[in-house]
Amino acid sequence: MEYLIDSWSLVVILLSAFAIGWGAEAAQTFMPRALALTILAWLQTAPEFAVEAAIAWSQQRDLMIANLTGSLRLLLGLGWPLIFFVHFASQLLRGKPGKRLIQLEGEDALTVLFLFLSVLYFIFILAKGQLNCWDSLVLGGIYGVYLYLSARLPVHEVEDVDDMPWVSRKIVALPSRARITATVLLFVAGGLALYFSVHPFIGTLQKWSIGLGISTFVFVQWVAPFLSEFPEKVTAFNWARQDKKAPMAVMNMVNSNLNQWTMLAAMIPLVFSLSLGRFEAVVFDDLHSRELALTIAQSFLGGLLLLDLKFSLLDASLILVLWLVQFLHAPLREEITVVYLIWSAALIARFAYFYAVHRKLPRAIHELRVMRLDGTPRGAV
Repeated sequence: MEYLIDSWSLVVILLSAFAIGWGAEAAQTFMPRALALTILAWLQTAPEFAVEAAIAWSQQRDLMIANLTGSLRLLLGLGWPLIFFVHFASQLLRGKPGKRLIQLEGEDALTVLFLFLSVLYFIFILAKGQLNCWDSLVLGGIYGVYLYLSARLPVHEVEDVDDMPWVSRKIVALPSRARITATVLLFVAGGLALYFSVHPFIGTLQKWSIGLGISTFVFVQWVAPFLSEFPEKVTAFNWARQDKKAPMAVMNMVNSNLNQWTMLAAMIPLVFSLSLGRFEAVVFDDLHSRELALTIAQSFLGGLLLLDLKFSLLDASLILVLWLVQFLHAPLREEITVVYLIWSAALIARFAYFYAVHRKLPRAIHELRVMRLDGTPRGAV
């Protein structure tokens, strides 16, 4: 009966996920899409920030990196592929041939670039064996520059308002000031609902996990991130069902990855030091280093796969298989790291070949070269 009573939190989480999703769609009519998805990612990952902050404040050194790496690998290894499969299946259910490719938009190149930058900086963090407050400044700086540049992208032009949900259509039809106010209210209402409901939901599931004999480390690395990231999966899967919004679904997840590689990671040594009353780095042990190496290799590969601004059925399938192997059989994680690195090397060699022979750059790099960052659409005078 206790668990049934706590099930109210799941209903609230579902409603709040839809509310902030409607707000994000409406927001694209008066701000760049990348910025709207960034706001969405912040609201969706707020529960994950709360979980990580609680762990850092309680100085549970073994669990701080476990939660960070588990969350990042879950987003990419399970979240990205499921976006594609939901999109693929929804096409088949409508009697259409399932598309084997999700084509991203040119402005998404900026997010892919900064995902690379954050992962590359984490290679340096891994090499020195610790995460400290100076790293927090650098990671925060990377994210700050991303926010500045994404705010300078042109506003997304809505091709067909009828494709929007009813709530978003009504908001878009409002005068400019009322439209902004209604969108902000949706974001605030959805964010507050998430804040007050996600912890009772996680608490209930934690009781179930303990009853099932799941270890604390496994719960923190996999179960807690899955639950705290549940809101963004609801929003992204809803978009994935719709043909024109599948790219938004993918970039919703990518924005969350970028958010966690930068701001979530930056928060850890700050909260940890604050709880100690002095500056102290989070020093990695051997397990931390192996977990970080695997997570970095996976995210680096993910960035390479999106360099052509497309995500294919083959990419989704292989990423999911590799994630399932490391999830179901932990001793193989070092081997999976090697597989990620070999796959990444093959992609880099392919890009180098096409540039050397055909002078063809990956589409993301090309889009970055011609990108307008003054708020005007491409081709405008």
